[in-house]
Amino acid sequence: MKNHYTYIAVFSYDDDGISIEFPDLPGCCPCADKDDTDMALKNAREALGLHIWGMEQDGESLPEPISITALHLKPNQIPILIDVFMPPVRERINNRFVKKTLSLPAWLAAKADSENVNCSKIFQNALMDYLGQRTASEDH
Repeated sequence: MKNHYTYIAVFSYDDDGISIEFPDLPGCCPCADKDDTDMALKNAREALGLHIWGMEQDGESLPEPISITALHLKPNQIPILIDVFMPPVRERINNRFVKKTLSLPAWLAAKADSENVNCSKIFQNALMDYLGQRTASEDH
């Protein structure tokens, strides 16, 4: 896995907004409101990072970027190089919270509630201790 990737995005300016496609990455198609190029750039970078992360997780190889001279553009399209630095993307995704259902005896749940115990935090700490992990990044 590389830490830095750059791909060409094709921005299409239409009456109903800006659509974005990455010729090398089918299915990576963010968009933005009409005349909001700043948001389109932000959305393109975020979509690129998420798409690459997904490919990494699936064990897919990332294609070599197409040459800008190989593109055939329409008058309403412009090519823009979009780069993404993956370590913060990976960190943000890996540290997102997921909901897990946990079963406790009713008396224990009542006692924890009466003591204002944060069961999620206690479970996180106990699970990290059990697995010998302190943070998600130590496993990646």
